[in-house]
Amino acid sequence: MKSNSALFNWFLLLCLVALWGTSFMFTALSVESVDPLTVVFARILIAALILTSVVYLRGDRLPFEGRKWLAFIAMGFFGNLLPFFLITWGQLSVNSGIAGMIMAIMPLMTMLLAHYFVEGENLNRYKVIGFIFGISGIVILLGPVFEGGPRAVLGGIAIFIAATSYAVNTILVRRLPRFSPMVGAAGVMIAASITLLPFWLTQTTLNFDQISLRSINSVIWLGIGPTAIATMILFAVIERAGPTFLSTINYMIPVVAFLSGAYILSEPVAISSLFAMAIILAGIALTRFRA
Repeated sequence: MKSNSALFNWFLLLCLVALWGTSFMFTALSVESVDPLTVVFARILIAALILTSVVYLRGDRLPFEGRKWLAFIAMGFFGNLLPFFLITWGQLSVNSGIAGMIMAIMPLMTMLLAHYFVEGENLNRYKVIGFIFGISGIVILLGPVFEGGPRAVLGGIAIFIAATSYAVNTILVRRLPRFSPMVGAAGVMIAASITLLPFWLTQTTLNFDQISLRSINSVIWLGIGPTAIATMILFAVIERAGPTFLSTINYMIPVVAFLSGAYILSEPVAISSLFAMAIILAGIALTRFRA
């Protein structure tokens, strides 16, 4: 029974890796004819509708306390709105594979922030060396991006800030009030949708004649798969196997993102990018050592 349970945990983990790792590819397809703000708003709204439906089908209820919704707004901003927009906007000029590899810096940024804001999460020499490795890999990775001109540079920086935003959200989740996982996920998506709605209404003008079916399908899938379904799988993996087991995705997602961009979207593969990915993953591995 234990072996079957372990196999199912790995199945769930690989599903999560596939959903998140290929999300960069689908984002690249989305922005071919849809503006980044619309991609983000549609993605979050679809996920909010799905997750809220699941919450009520399970017999749960969303909270009414204002303090809890303020927490939802904060986590929705740093965990969804800001990183989703920065990644989507950045991918207008940065390949999906490169974007996925830049995002690999997230656990290292989380580690750095936790040292200052989470009790008991202190840096040691292995973590410091791992962080240096990670930053070095990002510098190597961004080398070709910098050659693409100012727009590409800004795109790469935007994706790096998105990774940092995810790290900030990880710290917030540990410091703000705790919620039932599915209720929290639905609340965060609802808060993010409501927050973004006025900006989307005032800043976006859709021209449906210029939007391709491929982009529409990609946007819809981003909301269903990498956002709503992935959120449900995420909580299932944490509940069944724990956060340490989940952390394995930090090694897998950059690889899936890079390969899907290279083989499906025919994005160029540079030796320097492969070298940078190896350095980043080595840096993450180093942070797991204990003195």
